Amino acid sequence: MDTETKEPKGKERSPFVMSRGLRFPKDRNFITGKLRGALRENRYEGKESDAVLRVVRDGDTVIELGAGIGYMSTYIAKNRAVEAIHAFEANPHLIPYIQSVYAANEVENAHITNAILGKRKGASDFDVRSNLLASSLSPLDGDTTPEIVQVDVLNGKQVFKETGANVLICDIEGAEADLIPELDLASLRAAVVELHPQWIGPAGVNKVFRAFMDAGLAYYARGSTQKVVSFRRSW
Repeated sequence: MDTETKEPKGKERSPFVMSRGLRFPKDRNFITGKLRGALRENRYEGKESDAVLRVVRDGDTVIELGAGIGYMSTYIAKNRAVEAIHAFEANPHLIPYIQSVYAANEVENAHITNAILGKRKGASDFDVRSNLLASSLSPLDGDTTPEIVQVDVLNGKQVFKETGANVLICDIEGAEADLIPELDLASLRAAVVELHPQWIGPAGVNKVFRAFMDAGLAYYARGSTQKVVSFRRSW
C-alpha cells in the first residue's frame, strides 16, 4: 500500500522520490509501489549502505557489479570523495534510468556501462524479468520465461587494471559464485558483496569466500550484516 502523504492543493509535486538525501526520478517503469515505499522509508539497500560507509574511503576507485537503479553508486559518490565509480549493469533497460539518477543528483564521477565482467571478452545471455531488479545471468528455480538479451562480457582483469579500482561492490542476484572466482582480486583493498545463498547454496558461498581469501582479503565482520559480507586486506 502506498502511504504517500498528499501534498496541499496548489503545491507542485516533486518529480523525485527522496531516499537518504538522494533523488530518484518518479518513473513508473522502475519505481514501483513497494520500491517507492522502501526508498522513502530509507529501507532500500539499508545493509549495503551501512557496509559501504564502513569500507569505502575518500580517494578510492570503486567498481560496482550490478548497478540496479544506480542507488549504491550514487550513495557512494555523495558520501565519499572517491576518485571514481565504474558501475556495470547487465540489464540494458536500466541504463537510461541510472543515467537520469546521476544527473538528478549532480554526480559526475560515476560511470555506467552496459556489460558484465568475466575472464575474457565475449558475450553472454542475460535473463530480463518483469521485476527488472531481479534479472540475472543465472536461471532461477520456477522461473517463468524471461526476455533473453545478449550482453557484452569485458575482460575483468583488464578493466581492474585500466580503472585502477581498489574496492569492489557486488550485487548480481546469484551470479556471484561463478563470476567472482573468475576475477583478479589481487588489486583490491576491500569489497562488499551481497550473497544469495538461497540460489548459490553452501558450495557457492564457500566459492566466494575462498576467492577473496586466495587473493589475501579476510572477512570483515564490522562491515557485514547477514547476507551482506565485507572483506578487507587489513584493518
